[in-house]
Amino acid sequence: MKILLAVDGSDYTQKMLAYLVAHSELFSSAHQYTVFTAHPLLPPRVQAALGASTVNSYYAEEVEKIINPVCEFLLRNAIEAKSDWKLGPPGETISKFASDGKFDLIVMGSHGHGALGKLLMGSVTTQVLAHSSIPVLLIR
Repeated sequence: MKILLAVDGSDYTQKMLAYLVAHSELFSSAHQYTVFTAHPLLPPRVQAALGASTVNSYYAEEVEKIINPVCEFLLRNAIEAKSDWKLGPPGETISKFASDGKFDLIVMGSHGHGALGKLLMGSVTTQVLAHSSIPVLLIR
Protein backbone atom coordinates (compact mmCIF):
# COMPACT_ATOMS: atom_id res chain seq x y z
CA MET A 1 0.00 0.00 0.00
CA LYS A 2 1.24 3.49 -0.84
CA ILE A 3 0.62 5.70 2.22
CA LEU A 4 0.96 9.48 2.45
CA LEU A 5 1.72 10.76 5.94
CA ALA A 6 0.55 14.38 5.97
CA VAL A 7 2.42 16.12 8.79
CA ASP A 8 2.54 19.60 10.27
CA GLY A 9 4.95 19.21 13.18
CA SER A 10 2.24 19.58 15.82
CA ASP A 11 1.38 17.31 18.72
CA TYR A 12 -1.24 15.79 16.41
CA THR A 13 1.52 14.54 14.14
CA GLN A 14 3.02 12.78 17.17
CA LYS A 15 -0.35 11.23 17.99
CA MET A 16 -0.64 10.01 14.41
CA LEU A 17 2.79 8.35 14.62
CA ALA A 18 1.90 6.71 17.95
CA TYR A 19 -1.29 5.35 16.37
CA LEU A 20 0.64 3.94 13.42
CA VAL A 21 3.15 2.17 15.66
CA ALA A 22 0.29 0.55 17.58
CA HIS A 23 -1.32 -0.79 14.39
CA SER A 24 0.96 -3.20 12.57
CA GLU A 25 -1.45 -3.49 9.63
CA LEU A 26 -0.60 0.14 8.81
CA PHE A 27 2.95 0.29 10.10
CA SER A 28 5.17 -2.17 8.28
CA SER A 29 8.03 -2.17 5.84
CA ALA A 30 5.66 -3.83 3.37
CA HIS A 31 4.11 -0.40 2.72
CA GLN A 32 5.60 2.57 0.89
CA TYR A 33 5.51 5.77 2.95
CA THR A 34 5.94 9.38 1.93
CA VAL A 35 6.15 12.07 4.60
CA PHE A 36 4.62 15.24 3.21
CA THR A 37 3.98 18.75 4.39
CA ALA A 38 2.37 21.70 2.66
CA HIS A 39 3.65 25.10 3.68
CA PRO A 40 1.49 28.19 3.16
CA LEU A 41 2.98 30.90 0.99
CA LEU A 42 4.25 34.06 2.62
CA PRO A 43 2.36 37.18 1.56
CA PRO A 44 3.75 38.72 -1.67
CA ARG A 45 4.84 41.90 0.14
CA VAL A 46 6.88 39.88 2.62
CA GLN A 47 8.47 37.89 -0.20
CA ALA A 48 9.36 41.08 -2.05
CA ALA A 49 10.81 42.73 1.06
CA LEU A 50 12.93 39.72 2.03
CA GLY A 51 14.09 38.62 -1.41
CA ALA A 52 13.96 35.22 -3.07
CA SER A 53 17.07 33.80 -1.40
CA THR A 54 15.90 34.61 2.14
CA VAL A 55 12.38 33.35 1.44
CA ASN A 56 13.65 30.07 -0.04
CA SER A 57 15.94 29.55 2.96
CA TYR A 58 13.02 30.23 5.30
CA TYR A 59 10.82 27.65 3.56
CA ALA A 60 13.59 25.02 3.56
CA GLU A 61 14.33 25.52 7.28
CA GLU A 62 10.68 25.41 8.30
CA VAL A 63 9.99 22.28 6.27
CA GLU A 64 13.07 20.52 7.68
CA LYS A 65 11.81 21.21 11.22
CA ILE A 66 8.58 19.41 10.33
CA ILE A 67 9.72 16.53 8.12
CA ASN A 68 13.10 15.50 9.59
CA PRO A 69 11.85 14.36 13.03
CA VAL A 70 9.16 12.21 11.40
CA CYS A 71 11.63 10.60 8.98
CA GLU A 72 14.05 9.97 11.86
CA PHE A 73 11.26 8.37 13.91
CA LEU A 74 10.35 6.09 11.00
CA LEU A 75 14.00 5.08 10.49
CA ARG A 76 14.31 4.21 14.20
CA ASN A 77 11.39 1.86 13.59
CA ALA A 78 13.00 0.29 10.49
CA ILE A 79 10.75 2.13 8.04
CA GLU A 80 12.33 3.96 5.14
CA ALA A 81 10.20 6.79 3.84
CA LYS A 82 10.44 9.30 1.07
CA SER A 83 9.75 12.91 1.90
CA ASP A 84 8.45 15.87 -0.05
CA TRP A 85 6.87 19.25 0.42
CA LYS A 86 5.05 21.85 -1.60
CA LEU A 87 4.00 25.45 -1.14
CA GLY A 88 0.33 26.35 -1.15
CA PRO A 89 -2.90 26.10 0.80
CA PRO A 90 -2.29 22.99 2.94
CA GLY A 91 -5.59 21.15 2.44
CA GLU A 92 -5.72 21.53 -1.30
CA THR A 93 -1.99 20.92 -1.69
CA ILE A 94 -2.09 17.68 0.32
CA SER A 95 -5.05 16.41 -1.70
CA LYS A 96 -3.45 17.26 -5.03
CA PHE A 97 -0.12 15.70 -4.06
CA ALA A 98 -1.89 12.51 -2.95
CA SER A 99 -3.93 12.32 -6.13
CA ASP A 100 -1.00 13.07 -8.44
CA GLY A 101 1.13 10.49 -6.59
CA LYS A 102 -1.60 7.84 -6.79
CA PHE A 103 -1.53 7.15 -3.06
CA ASP A 104 -3.85 4.52 -1.58
CA LEU A 105 -4.32 6.26 1.78
CA ILE A 106 -3.72 9.63 3.42
CA VAL A 107 -2.99 9.48 7.15
CA MET A 108 -3.05 12.68 9.15
CA GLY A 109 -3.61 14.00 12.64
CA SER A 110 -6.65 16.14 13.23
CA HIS A 111 -6.71 19.09 15.58
CA GLY A 112 -10.37 18.43 16.26
CA HIS A 113 -11.61 22.01 16.15
CA GLY A 114 -15.34 22.32 16.63
CA ALA A 115 -17.72 23.83 14.10
CA LEU A 116 -17.02 27.38 15.31
CA GLY A 117 -13.27 26.84 15.03
CA LYS A 118 -13.65 25.56 11.47
CA LEU A 119 -15.78 28.55 10.57
CA LEU A 120 -13.27 31.04 11.97
CA MET A 121 -9.98 29.36 11.13
CA GLY A 122 -10.80 26.90 8.39
CA SER A 123 -9.56 23.38 8.68
CA VAL A 124 -6.85 21.57 6.77
CA THR A 125 -8.67 18.32 7.53
CA THR A 126 -11.92 19.66 6.10
CA GLN A 127 -10.12 20.84 2.97
CA VAL A 128 -8.38 17.49 2.47
CA LEU A 129 -11.69 15.66 2.86
CA ALA A 130 -13.41 18.06 0.46
CA HIS A 131 -10.77 17.81 -2.26
CA SER A 132 -9.62 14.20 -1.99
CA SER A 133 -11.02 11.10 -3.65
CA ILE A 134 -8.46 9.04 -1.72
CA PRO A 135 -9.40 7.50 1.65
CA VAL A 136 -8.25 9.60 4.61
CA LEU A 137 -7.48 8.16 8.03
CA LEU A 138 -7.78 10.90 10.68
CA ILE A 139 -6.09 10.42 14.02
CA ARG A 140 -7.23 12.51 16.98
